Amino acid sequence: MSGAARSVAVFGVYCAVVGLVLVAAPNLLLGAVGLPPTGEPYIRVLGVVVLVLGLYYLAAARAEAVAFFRWTTWGRSMAFVLFGVLVLLGFAPRVLVLFGAVDAAGALWTARAMRSQPGARAG
Repeated sequence: MSGAARSVAVFGVYCAVVGLVLVAAPNLLLGAVGLPPTGEPYIRVLGVVVLVLGLYYLAAARAEAVAFFRWTTWGRSMAFVLFGVLVLLGFAPRVLVLFGAVDAAGALWTARAMRSQPGARAG
């Protein structure tokens, strides 16, 4: 497994775990990051989406899908920026920046790994 694939696989595991927690016990995660508990179904729906996204990342990593790796570098960077904008505008709690930072760190790891991989430049 290439370094870029490894970075994408790790992010996929992260997404899958977060997704599973949001589906099974969302208030566990919400409480851990200082957010109020909820009984609304949207949080479990989000969990399903994040879980499926994580499975896509894992499948792409196994397949060495370099184009997908490239797309994730700008997609995860965009998530970081947009989460920051939501926080700055007062639409979201500040803890959302933490989740965006995980996205940005993963994107940076993937981009760096792709630069060191011949024929797989990020961007």
